[in-house]
Amino acid sequence: MKKIIGNIRKALREYNMIEDGDKIAVGVSGGKDSLTLLMALKNLQMYYDKTFDFIAVSINPNFDFFDINLIENFCNSLSIPLIIENSHSKEIVFDIRKEKNPCSLCANLRRGILNSIAIRENCNKIALGHNEDDVIETFILSLFYNGNVHTFAPKSYMDRSKITVIRPLIYLSEKDIKSFINRNKIAVMNKCCPMDGNSKRENIKEMINDLQKSIPNIKSNLYGAIKRSNIQGW
Repeated sequence: MKKIIGNIRKALREYNMIEDGDKIAVGVSGGKDSLTLLMALKNLQMYYDKTFDFIAVSINPNFDFFDINLIENFCNSLSIPLIIENSHSKEIVFDIRKEKNPCSLCANLRRGILNSIAIRENCNKIALGHNEDDVIETFILSLFYNGNVHTFAPKSYMDRSKITVIRPLIYLSEKDIKSFINRNKIAVMNKCCPMDGNSKRENIKEMINDLQKSIPNIKSNLYGAIKRSNIQGW
């Protein structure tokens, strides 16, 4: 937990992510990133120099094998308030729209629901569990498929909803988080999306991992390039 907390504190301070009086809605999928984020925020809440409150929000997409009990049990074990919202994402994305590349639409639907819940619950911030690898993969996806030099910002303000989105895990690699989860024997949700293992993001992840065999520093080089760039929010 020490390494996890240390890197999260670095992100929080560098980008002023949490301020006194914040109420944060934490998006929880049941995967390793969101559960790690919940544990870290619960730990930080006890001694961080900013006073804040947070709730967990899980959006049930009605995918087969989506284990809402796992999320409920985890939040109960840490005494974290949990809101579960059912959605029709699966029906809209796969049955009605029959999207060939559904990830973007599915993410937009989840984001809209999460924003609505945050407003309803009087939260002024939303925390998402994107990690360092997600930053890099999004950068490559945008470059390859959209021709733009872009990735999500550590902290961004949404004018329409008046809510700030923060990503406290940006200085933690996927490897760091997997190691933390395994060492602490934390049960995470199995992949349940029909596109798991067969998406553009997965293809980019595999490409970067292959390149890393001949360019060991590729991830740190890409992350450094993002930090030195003029990408908004960085």
